[in-house]
Amino acid sequence: MKLFARKSKSSVGLDIGSSLIKVVEIDHSHDVPVLKKFGVTKLPPEAIVEGEIMDRSLVIEGIQEAMAAANIEKRNVITAVSGRAVIVKKVVMDKMNSDDAKEAIFWEAEQHVPFDIDDVCLDFQVLKEDVGANQMEILLVAAKKEMVNTHADLIRDAGFNPIIIDVDSFAVQNAYEATLKEPWTKVTGLVNIGSDVTNINIVHNNIPLFTRDLSVGSNKFIEELQRELGVSFEEADAMVAGHGDLENDEKLRSIIADACEELSLGIDRSISFLKTAGDAEHIDEVVLSGGGARIPWLREILTDKHEIEFKINDSLSALEQEEDLAGVDELEKVAPLLTVSLGLALRREGN
Repeated sequence: MKLFARKSKSSVGLDIGSSLIKVVEIDHSHDVPVLKKFGVTKLPPEAIVEGEIMDRSLVIEGIQEAMAAANIEKRNVITAVSGRAVIVKKVVMDKMNSDDAKEAIFWEAEQHVPFDIDDVCLDFQVLKEDVGANQMEILLVAAKKEMVNTHADLIRDAGFNPIIIDVDSFAVQNAYEATLKEPWTKVTGLVNIGSDVTNINIVHNNIPLFTRDLSVGSNKFIEELQRELGVSFEEADAMVAGHGDLENDEKLRSIIADACEELSLGIDRSISFLKTAGDAEHIDEVVLSGGGARIPWLREILTDKHEIEFKINDSLSALEQEEDLAGVDELEKVAPLLTVSLGLALRREGN
């Protein structure tokens, strides 16, 4: 949702997760985008529970702390939403020009969106201008107004201005696309693992084929480690983040393998949907991002299980870094966490 457009040489991407707030600022005035600043701030567990904001003041403080820690002075930010209140779907409709499509999309959305059409924000993008029978294919995006407004108000109350509200899965796609040196021809699964929600976006030729959110994230792994090992939340959280000497801990690997069953099933079902819809017979590769991408052995376990190459998103490779970038020693460790915020900041304010 664009509130207004204005060109700027730098953009700030703000990603508000259930457990972490991530922010980056990117300078677009050079031939290659430059990472100027970044920050990650941990939220108290009671601030956001299962995607629901339980304590607004804690989240507002978290946003302010993340911005202050990164020393970001810009007020305009680009942010994103996700979850069950967001619907992304490919739709075939009668061919028409963009102005007529903007009117017709409300009627079309009523057939595909499981919410009252008056209660949602709608947007669309034409994917194929001609699919035969005088029809075109569009990507329909709908988000509950209440969720969008709550998200925007939260940011405003923290003292910032949300100029664009995007969708998490599109931000991940934007971040990954920036790393590609050749045309995107592979069928790629972009899997962003947050604390409570995992976004799956399967893309081919830059076009999303299938997008869904799974109600599982890194907290599932933390809970299993707590239960199986009898450790505290803090200790399990550190294990999931890959801290400590874990390379030879076969029991930990076994727990991770068991805990990833729900995530693995969601990936399997996504592939099955693609086959049924006739969009693709297989996935060539899967790219992991988010905090869950750091879970020890997860990439290897999923690669073996699905016989598909799983790799970690390396969006930072598309950027140069400010010479005096603060916190650069920690950058590689937190890089997967920054994927959404990087994808948001890679958008210019006027785009």
